[in-house]
Amino acid sequence: MRSVISRLIFSKQSIPRLNTMAVSGNGRYMTTDSTKVDEPFEVDKTSKVEEAETVDVPPPPTEKLLVLGGSGFVGSHVCREALDRGLTVASLSRSGRSTIRDSWANHITWHQGNLLLPDTLKEALSGATAVISCVGGFGSNSHMYKINGTANINAIRAAAEQGVKRFVYVSATDFGVANYLLKGYYEGKRAAETELLTKFPYSGVILRPGFIYGTRSVGSMKIPLGVIGSPLEMVLQHAKPMSQLPLVGPLFISPVNVTAVAQVAVRAATDPVFPPGIIDVPGIQRYSQQKSS
Repeated sequence: MRSVISRLIFSKQSIPRLNTMAVSGNGRYMTTDSTKVDEPFEVDKTSKVEEAETVDVPPPPTEKLLVLGGSGFVGSHVCREALDRGLTVASLSRSGRSTIRDSWANHITWHQGNLLLPDTLKEALSGATAVISCVGGFGSNSHMYKINGTANINAIRAAAEQGVKRFVYVSATDFGVANYLLKGYYEGKRAAETELLTKFPYSGVILRPGFIYGTRSVGSMKIPLGVIGSPLEMVLQHAKPMSQLPLVGPLFISPVNVTAVAQVAVRAATDPVFPPGIIDVPGIQRYSQQKSS
C-alpha cells in the first residue's frame, strides 16, 4: 500500500501575507524574533511550492486466527475456511503439521504442542486475535475429561491472559442416554463451556453440533462421510418434533455438514457483532446459510 504525503510550502503569489501570531502566557502577542513584540509573524516569502513525494507505508496487519486441533477432521476444515477468508492462520496440535497433502496446508503455520502443558501455547498464541478450539477425544472417563475439559480450560485461560479478542469452542450437543455412557466426555465439554463463558462473557461462542459429516482427509485418501450424513440431515431436518421426545429424542437431532460448522466457527471468531453464547444445531444450520458481514 502506498500513500501520498504532500508538502506544501507557501509562495509569494499564493499567500501575500499571513497574520499568524503566538500568544504568550500574559496575553501579549509574540513573534519568533525575541527582539520584536506586538508585531505579526510573516512567512518566508521566497519559498515555492514543491511537488508531492511518496513514501512506502506497510499494509495493515491481517487478523491472525489460531486453530487448536487444526490437523483433525473439523480443525482442518476450519483452517481452510479461514484461509479462504484471507486470514493469517496457525494451528496447534499434538501431532504438529497435518498429514493432509492439499496445497492449502502449505499456507498454515503449524505448531506442535500439548494443551495439558500450557507453556507450549505461548508461541502459537503470539499475535493471535482469535482462537477456535476443535480439541476433543474419547477414551476412559478420566481421559475424556482431560482432553475435552482440562485441555480446553487451559487454552481458554491462556488466551484470556494473552489478550485474545474472541474465542470459539466446538463442543457437542446433548445426546440423552449417551451423556451417561460418555460421562467424562460430556462433563469435560460442559466444564470447558462454563470456563469460556466466564473468561469471554461478551466474545465467547460455543457451537454444539451433533454428528458432523463431510469429506475426511487421511493423507492422500478421502473418506466421504457425507454418504451417510447428508441423507440423514435431509430426513431429520423434517423430524424436529421427534428430537423433543424423552430419552430417545436427542437421537433424532440432525447431523451437520463439517463445512457449515467451519463457516460458522470462523464467522463467530472474526465478526465482532456475532452474538456470544451457545449455538445449537438449528442455529449452526441457520448461520451457515447467511452471508457474513
